Amino acid sequence: MLLFRRIYQFLIIYALGIAFLLLLKYGLRLSDYVIPGPIEIWRIFGEVFRNYFGDVMNTLSVSVIGQIASICMAFFVGILGRQTSWFGSFVKVAAYNIQAYPIVAIAPIIFILLGDGFVSRLLIAAMICYFPLLLSVLGIMSEPIDDIEHFYRVTGRMRWQLEIRIRAYENLSKLTTVISGSATLAMAGTIVAEFIAANEGIGYSIRVALYQSDLSKVLAALFLIGITLSVYQGLLELIGHYIKEKLK
Repeated sequence: MLLFRRIYQFLIIYALGIAFLLLLKYGLRLSDYVIPGPIEIWRIFGEVFRNYFGDVMNTLSVSVIGQIASICMAFFVGILGRQTSWFGSFVKVAAYNIQAYPIVAIAPIIFILLGDGFVSRLLIAAMICYFPLLLSVLGIMSEPIDDIEHFYRVTGRMRWQLEIRIRAYENLSKLTTVISGSATLAMAGTIVAEFIAANEGIGYSIRVALYQSDLSKVLAALFLIGITLSVYQGLLELIGHYIKEKLK
């Protein structure tokens, strides 16, 4: 149900966006060169569907790996920084300062050092979705669950591993929402990397379409990005819901 809701919500938003563009086209009497008509959009979509679908899968694979890397890093730093000690404060300050540099300033350095291949796209995707994840994990791991943790502390059975498990379980719904939302940032980060300098992926295809001033191809790419991301986020939510039900 969550998956289908994600899909039809995207389809409604996309249809409204197309309707708005066509309203501008016919209201302002714009030529097909500026905004193509519905027949032209449908024709181009049929022509590029197979190639663009492959490009989206390429981009999604990079964004999924980047998201997993950022989740691992966010949990690692969040667990280290959850304490109010000097070390915990140092970890948080270091993470915040690194994030202060805009990705558009760092991306050229990454491409110069690592080239325009898989690793560069992966690194940029991970960097973009890492910080929001870190903030959420820090907030969750720093907030005690007093009713449960008090018992284990009084009985002397509290360990840092148990503390993390308790806080993660009690905030599993929040974590699921945050991880699902980070998929959007990971996908956006990968597309940005491809748009800047890569030579593959849907971001590269969008860049080529813009050079050709072909709005139909851009709209086809946006549709495939949106529908793919909706399915992926829906699956993440279903997995989170399944894990919570199993742990009850």
